[in-house]
Amino acid sequence: MAAQPPVPALLDNIFWHALSGPQAGFAQGAGGARRFAPGFSPILGFADPAEPAFGELLPFCASGESFYTDGWSGPAPVGWSIELESTMFKMRWAGELPARDDAPEALPLEPRHAEQAMALAVLTKPGPFGPRTLELGDYFGLFDGTRLIAMAGERAFAGGWREVSGICTHPDAQGRGLARRLTAKLIRRQLLRGEMPFLHVMRANEGARALYRRMGFVDYRESVVRVIRRT
Repeated sequence: MAAQPPVPALLDNIFWHALSGPQAGFAQGAGGARRFAPGFSPILGFADPAEPAFGELLPFCASGESFYTDGWSGPAPVGWSIELESTMFKMRWAGELPARDDAPEALPLEPRHAEQAMALAVLTKPGPFGPRTLELGDYFGLFDGTRLIAMAGERAFAGGWREVSGICTHPDAQGRGLARRLTAKLIRRQLLRGEMPFLHVMRANEGARALYRRMGFVDYRESVVRVIRRT
């Protein structure tokens, strides 16, 4: 297995490192603030999460837009309102290379699948998702005929760490291990590329967190997650 890249400098503020680094082409912003461009996952990144530069984002955010933030817990700045606050766990891979591809029949998701992927994300709420999120990395789906019933893919990426995200299964197909198989497929691909997988899971989602632990993930840190709206 490839040597792990340094943890704290990147994972503590992974969205800033992604949006200001290898994924800058998908970003908008200035100075110490970035966002994924419209159409991608509505997430913000700040060079200093303790003192986020919301003012530098104003030209890039429309009134009424909502975004997720990671690790920021201060008062809402003028022009913004906090819609939701909770905590989430950042988990990093600590297991072995999966011996085989657990979902060889999974199909790569392409722009033509965006409508189905978006509908599945709206139904199952795996986290911030947009119609262009499929462009951020490799996404795979399992189908029942032509109907997408499960998917998982890659979102943030920086310094050798790559996020597994968008993990979800249609309610009609749950209990068959589809999401686990897709997640294992992505982990195997990432490790073979010399990358280190990580993911996010909400504190309330104990079932998913327990599954990820069994697969080989360990808790790295718990942080505040907020949804903030441009007013």
